[in-house]
Amino acid sequence: MNHISTTVKVTIGMMAVIFCLSFAISPAKENNAAEKKIRKIYAKNCSGCHGEIMEAFVDRKWKYGTTVDSIFKSIKYGSPDFGMPGYDSSLKDRDIRKMSEMFVRFIEDVDSYKPKKNLQSNIFETEEVKVQLDTIATGLLSPWGFEQLPDGNFLITDRSGELYKVDQQRNKTLIKGTPKVLAEGQGGLLDLKLHPKYEENGWVYLSYSKFKKPDSIVLTTTAIVRGKIKGNEFTEVQEIFEAQPYTRTKHHFGSKLMFDDKGYLFFSVGERGNEKQFPQNTDNDNGKIHRIFDDGRIPPDNPFVNDSKSKATIWSYGHRNPQGLIFEKATGIIWETEHGPRGGDELNIIRKGANYGWPVICNCINYNGKPITNLTQKEGMEQAETYWIPSIAPCGMTMIIGDKYPAWNGNIVVGSLRYMYLDRIVLKNGKVVKQEKLFSGLGRMRNAEMGRDGYLYIAVEKPGMVFRVKPI
Repeated sequence: MNHISTTVKVTIGMMAVIFCLSFAISPAKENNAAEKKIRKIYAKNCSGCHGEIMEAFVDRKWKYGTTVDSIFKSIKYGSPDFGMPGYDSSLKDRDIRKMSEMFVRFIEDVDSYKPKKNLQSNIFETEEVKVQLDTIATGLLSPWGFEQLPDGNFLITDRSGELYKVDQQRNKTLIKGTPKVLAEGQGGLLDLKLHPKYEENGWVYLSYSKFKKPDSIVLTTTAIVRGKIKGNEFTEVQEIFEAQPYTRTKHHFGSKLMFDDKGYLFFSVGERGNEKQFPQNTDNDNGKIHRIFDDGRIPPDNPFVNDSKSKATIWSYGHRNPQGLIFEKATGIIWETEHGPRGGDELNIIRKGANYGWPVICNCINYNGKPITNLTQKEGMEQAETYWIPSIAPCGMTMIIGDKYPAWNGNIVVGSLRYMYLDRIVLKNGKVVKQEKLFSGLGRMRNAEMGRDGYLYIAVEKPGMVFRVKPI
């Protein structure tokens, strides 16, 4: 298969954009004294209402405009009706002007993320590799999980609740008997993984939003089942995990699945939108990365297994909504991405028993513009390897391994839902050294996976399609 249908070409032609050069995820640290001074002024006068991170604050709608002059006037004279004081008597005009110029620069950085629609081709020139997108599946609402089977065909979950087997001619076959899901909010049929010894035992693992209705109230949680596909049926179904407690919320399910080289199953559960109660407490399953045996049993060396007040499946905690989780075989490192609110999306290395800080520390502000915390670090809490400002909404991720893309070997790629691109992250000695935006504007980039054939596959929403990334 080496072509894209006319319909897909038109879609890509409408949505794809010129590639951007590599960019720094973490905000730049100015070297000149003047800008360092402005950051101190901002921290002293503005951070209490607008958050500690200047770059996160600019990712908003500006009531009075985004020119240097309009921002200068807003800071100098304030907006008393909205509770903002004027700083004409406490700050010098030159400092207000410099702060306004910095804000405009940050605003322009945010605008650079927005896709431009001027490329009409399925051929993409990247910094290192020229590639072509081959269409694998179409007609999906929201493709989430993806696996390539030993025979070369594919399994794809659609968040609407369907599991499909897709052959090399793009024919979809519905697999019946999968769990009933609540496909509302961010819920539905989510991730998919084959057992490491799938060819011997046939186990397929699914994560999904489970629900119940006590007293006519809909409550939801994250659950994991495994089963076997026989014919077009999902059979021998076993539930191996059910997160507790259930909540009324319909978001932050987490749900990513991952096996390590020892056959342990790791998976994520979001904090379900309750940052005050769940992520920092180990007496519940939410806001955590968990580790179990392939059949649901609890490994005896889990970090909290001997703590009667903690959930024994927990591997790490203090997470918000992790939707990327991969195992790097060469190093044994577990990489994870999780969503922040406005700013503060993170790339983390997951360590046994570690606390990742949410919401005590973060590089973000809340959706309403108010600070979440004035701390970006604290003793006993892990720092992200890097973070995104503005938030890109990082979703599925994978590490490129093999000989199909020599220049990308060992790179991590992460899908961006918000800005509709694939972020290629270059690592050196376990540290992020460079990034490149790929396939900008193609669609909400939901997932990225390596196939058994050595090719990279990507899944996008709106339109709901899956592509093979083929070097040419």
